Amino acid sequence: MTDLIGRTPLFQLAETGSGTRLLLKLEQCNPTGAAKIRMARSMVLDAEARGLLRPGGRIVESTSGNTGLGLAVVAAERGYRFTAVVDRHACADKLRTMAALGAELVFVGDDDHLATSAREDLAEQLAAAEPGAYFTEQHNNPANADGYAGLADELLSDLGEVDLLISAVGTGGSLFGTARRLRDQGSAVRVIGVEPVGSIAFGGDGGPYWQSGTGTPPGATIGTAVDYALLDEGVKVSDLDAFATARAVAASTGLMIGGSAGGSVHVALTRLEDFPPGSTVVTIVGDGGEKYLDTVFDDEWMRARGLLDESVEARISGLLARLAPDRAADPVLSLA
Repeated sequence: MTDLIGRTPLFQLAETGSGTRLLLKLEQCNPTGAAKIRMARSMVLDAEARGLLRPGGRIVESTSGNTGLGLAVVAAERGYRFTAVVDRHACADKLRTMAALGAELVFVGDDDHLATSAREDLAEQLAAAEPGAYFTEQHNNPANADGYAGLADELLSDLGEVDLLISAVGTGGSLFGTARRLRDQGSAVRVIGVEPVGSIAFGGDGGPYWQSGTGTPPGATIGTAVDYALLDEGVKVSDLDAFATARAVAASTGLMIGGSAGGSVHVALTRLEDFPPGSTVVTIVGDGGEKYLDTVFDDEWMRARGLLDESVEARISGLLARLAPDRAADPVLSLA
């Protein structure tokens, strides 16, 4: 299965009159439907190379879903057992899929609140208690960011140059791993990180948020994969704006993207006309919206949390219509 990782397509979502275009790197086209299988494979191969994982050993990780899905596939493929420490803030379909792939799920907390710090503490304890177990520790594992070098190479192969890279910051691996490789290859890419309002990676008061698999909640430690030396700008996006954008993109184009990707697209889309003429802007779409049918795309769930605002969705839909590319002249890109 891991031979199918990468070579994901690009979709041109918007274009300004000055020739600036917004391209989405559709990482939901990877196995498991997410970008994070890239870094899951990288972390396991690195552990094997360093003698930290031996045949029949156990992988342990704290995960909100997509990293766990990737590790479940790699573990099954390479003959390891896998324990995912999770909370019920994760989307139910991700948890069910991990279990279907053979993962053992260990839950932290009894409600649906994010419990990143408690998850990581328990994962470390479980790995330390079992001989032959290895805690991949995605937030502080250099192999996380290294796993996205291939994504950067794909962008350069398809586009030649990326002027702006705008994407969500959770562990930091996908944005900063991609950015580092682009810079190492001579690109002058401008890097804009996006996190939820309530996340603390870019400073400010922390608080609760519903965007899944992104940000650093209060009480959690900002991981070493967040490389501030590569960051040109950090932006916060509310759950309401992120989810409204994901829903508007689906209704306007037929493309389902996840809630955190909605936040990144919101930043790119609302600022597209302010970027230099002719810029190539790329957003990494970490996963597809199909995993969020019981949350972001469920009116009842959204309404119960005060996140359903049709006026915001209408505003984003109007922006998408105004900036829609001429598909006849410049069709969807599927280059990778």
